[in-house]
Amino acid sequence: MAKRLEGKVALITGGASGIGEATAKLFAKYGAKVIIADVQDELGHAIAKEFPSISYVHCDVTNESDVKNAVDGAVSEHGKLDIMFNNAGITVPMQYTSVLDSEKSHFEKVFGVNVFGAFLGAKHAARVMIPAKTGSIIFCSSASALTAVEFPISYASSKYAVIGLTNQLCLELGKHGIRVNCVSPFLIPTPMLGNAMGAAVDASAAAEWVAAASNLKGVVAETDDIAEAAVFLGSDESKYVSGLNMVVDGGYSKVNPMITMAMRGVRL
Repeated sequence: MAKRLEGKVALITGGASGIGEATAKLFAKYGAKVIIADVQDELGHAIAKEFPSISYVHCDVTNESDVKNAVDGAVSEHGKLDIMFNNAGITVPMQYTSVLDSEKSHFEKVFGVNVFGAFLGAKHAARVMIPAKTGSIIFCSSASALTAVEFPISYASSKYAVIGLTNQLCLELGKHGIRVNCVSPFLIPTPMLGNAMGAAVDASAAAEWVAAASNLKGVVAETDDIAEAAVFLGSDESKYVSGLNMVVDGGYSKVNPMITMAMRGVRL
């Protein structure tokens, strides 16, 4: 396997499961030294045992001292930080799609991880990347921030904010040689999606639901697809790419199927 990330040091928040786990493992396979920062200690330590080039640190991204310590620990252990993937994210159950059903506490909880956590990750990554005059900061948004869907309003709103962070930091950090980009996935069958849909929904059921809703047929969106996008944005292959929101949704956000569905209903 080509070592596309040979010599790179990467910190991935929320790296113990889902998209973060897939990205951590793929980064390691491509030659990077990886630090997983998460609150899921058992899962994180298990991955670190499996991959010698991956280490784990407990990190609550809503706690600035945890984020600072994770970044400083990466630099202390490896001498630098090349890639910061602000991947940690949460949502609330799918029934909270309406503004009338949503509570202020939902927004505080979701924004705490998805937005403030991403901001803190970028802030402390920039702190050590600016003197080095190089680095790649990657955010994880969602296709739900590109076209309105019946997602929890707190989650969708938080992902719009993440794209805003990407745009603003691209402007600010470009003069320091730091690239800032974002990945926006379609629905990916992960533990977070299953939990949002309800405990009765297992991974296979979630995958079937996602496949039925997708625009691009014949292939299934997987965590590795998002991990590959992160590899590209973290590698030197994208050395002149900054401010990009890389949408990995099979064209879903470009299509509104409602009129087609209505026409089919009339024909019936």
